[in-house]
Amino acid sequence: MSEAAVATQDQGVLQRIDSYWRAANYLSVGQIYLLDNPMLREPLRVEHIKPRLLGHWGTTPGSTSSTPTSTG
Repeated sequence: MSEAAVATQDQGVLQRIDSYWRAANYLSVGQIYLLDNPMLREPLRVEHIKPRLLGHWGTTPGSTSSTPTSTG
């Protein structure tokens, strides 16, 4: 396999890992802060935000740092 092919394959893997990481972070923030409208189908309003935050960032790193092990 040529160096260019390996670099392209590596870039694809990095893009998939980055997409996974961003999605996991988005879900973590939504679970902690949002009461309603998690997909932001309408503009975010005060009523969508929890009046009292439940949860903590302590569990987020473990959830978001786990990357898929399969690249295929």
